[in-house]
Amino acid sequence: MPLYECVLIARSDITQQQVEAVADQIGAQLEGDGGAVKKREYWGSRGLAYRIKKNRKGHYMLLGLDAPPAAITEMERQLGLNEDVLRYLTIRVEQIDEAPSAILTRKSDDRERGFRGPKPAGRFDSGRRRGYDDREEFRARDREVREEEEFRPARAEAEE
Repeated sequence: MPLYECVLIARSDITQQQVEAVADQIGAQLEGDGGAVKKREYWGSRGLAYRIKKNRKGHYMLLGLDAPPAAITEMERQLGLNEDVLRYLTIRVEQIDEAPSAILTRKSDDRERGFRGPKPAGRFDSGRRRGYDDREEFRARDREVREEEEFRPARAEAEE
């Protein structure tokens, strides 16, 4: 039988258990038609790129399916009738990858930000407003210039 992957987006105001129930219904319908669900991943509640039926977020679910084309057609019809499902996309694939998908492996929410330099002086640090040259990076630069000027005459004398 051909292999398929189906990603569905459910409304954000339902719970994760209700999304799992929708996936269970799909699995039961496919098993009745001679197919099977080989892979199942819940990707969580994520923001949508644009509003769909007045929803800004949705629950994402990936299903790896092994079913005849007629069963897939019936599954898509059932998903279209379900009011909890905002969108779905089913594609045919050569094989179902058992490893976690790229969405689960990439920790987009947990990625750490790198150090972005010293914190600029704020208005509320000491109660007074600091000037442009009071920021930490300018003080450090001025210190380096002063140190170079202290050692410059000694270098000039040594060269003569």
